Amino acid sequence: MTPETLIDSQAQVILVDDDPHLRQALSQTLDLAGLKVVALADAQGLAERIEADWPGVVVSDIRMPGIDGLQLLEQLHGRDRELPVLLITGHGDVPLAVQAMRAGAYDFLEKPFASDALLDSVRRALALRRLVLDNRSLRLALSDRQQLATRLVGQSPAMLRLREQIGALASTRADVLILGETGAGKEVVARALHDLSSRRDGPFVAINAGALAESVVESELFGHEPGAFTGAQKRRIGKFEFANGGTLFLDEIESMSLDVQVKLLRMLQERVVERLGGNQLIPLDIRIIAATKEDLRQSADQGRFRADLYYRLNVAPLRIPALRERGDDILVLFQHFADAASQRHGLPPHTLQPAQRAMLLRHDWPGNVRELQNAAERFALGLELALDGQSPPAAAPSAPVLSGNLSEQVEQFERSLIAAELAQPHSSMRSLAEALGIPRKTLHDKLRKHGLSFDGGSGGHDDQEDNR
Repeated sequence: MTPETLIDSQAQVILVDDDPHLRQALSQTLDLAGLKVVALADAQGLAERIEADWPGVVVSDIRMPGIDGLQLLEQLHGRDRELPVLLITGHGDVPLAVQAMRAGAYDFLEKPFASDALLDSVRRALALRRLVLDNRSLRLALSDRQQLATRLVGQSPAMLRLREQIGALASTRADVLILGETGAGKEVVARALHDLSSRRDGPFVAINAGALAESVVESELFGHEPGAFTGAQKRRIGKFEFANGGTLFLDEIESMSLDVQVKLLRMLQERVVERLGGNQLIPLDIRIIAATKEDLRQSADQGRFRADLYYRLNVAPLRIPALRERGDDILVLFQHFADAASQRHGLPPHTLQPAQRAMLLRHDWPGNVRELQNAAERFALGLELALDGQSPPAAAPSAPVLSGNLSEQVEQFERSLIAAELAQPHSSMRSLAEALGIPRKTLHDKLRKHGLSFDGGSGGHDDQEDNR
């Protein structure tokens, strides 16, 4: 086994001892107990050959040429402080073993020792290792969920389902196809998939295929060699090759030409890339996350997108819900973006008024989260909250002149507030009730009480629901 070779991830015990007879005897003992053993004559390069979170333990002699047991302990704990290391000692090495225990060794066995003593110590160490790795996994899962909840804000059923799907897919090697309208947050989802994956330390390369001129798209994606075309004076590394070891996010994939789609399909199937003007096939370790705002199946039926590429990409689809489908997430997201903008600009935060909340809920948000974020930025800056197709809420009415006793003045003030809100554009009784912050049944009762009526929008269905 060369120093560059990783230790078998299924191994439960790595045994290091330069004495071939003792190494063979201990290996047989562990093997007969049902444990998978890797036996080594020296510790040279061992620490670099153990993968992160390897689920086993190391048993090593202290006295060895080259790297001794204490040096090995230090190297192993430099990579993983919680990896159990058991040391085998001669009688004269006991003080060294005590020193090693203080440095973090799990246990030491003084020669000669019974086989049962070795097996008992190894089994206890393996149980501890499993517990440590389980706790790490739980902490990582909790951290991942917290990251997703921070990046993809909202508690609507659609968003809860999306976060669950991202959590399930992130750790896999599967390519992903993200479906969503413009501004829905496709790149946010792609980056979350990358950051929660084992590729998080590799590059994340984002490219918008729709923004690339047809004349340069192949060079951008696949790279080129000198002289590949007029003006190609030196080698260029393409985006696919640049993303090697990481993730490539390819947005607006529907805008790619059929010729480029053929090359993309080959790359996906063979995981190799060939620069323009070159003959060398370059192997890639890359994950592709593609995104589209179109129905690619329909585009394939119409001959605008290759059907074989569509089926190759559609293994793990993720659909991002449009903002208008997310209910009260709209208000939560708006306040989240507004508070962040206020903090960024050093301004005091603003609170949405009932009429403004109703306005946000009425809007259909064709620009999705991107449009909402821009509106929240303007709101944080103290600018008028105006949305396309809607008039901004009118300024609060001046206080009415009240008369009579306290009960009569309260009645007059309540009537004036409802009348002022009735003057605002409302498509239904539902939106009017939401603007006032009261249930629709209560609103019906108060309208009758004050002799007021709602004439706008189509509230008939709402009325029927309330009067059942």
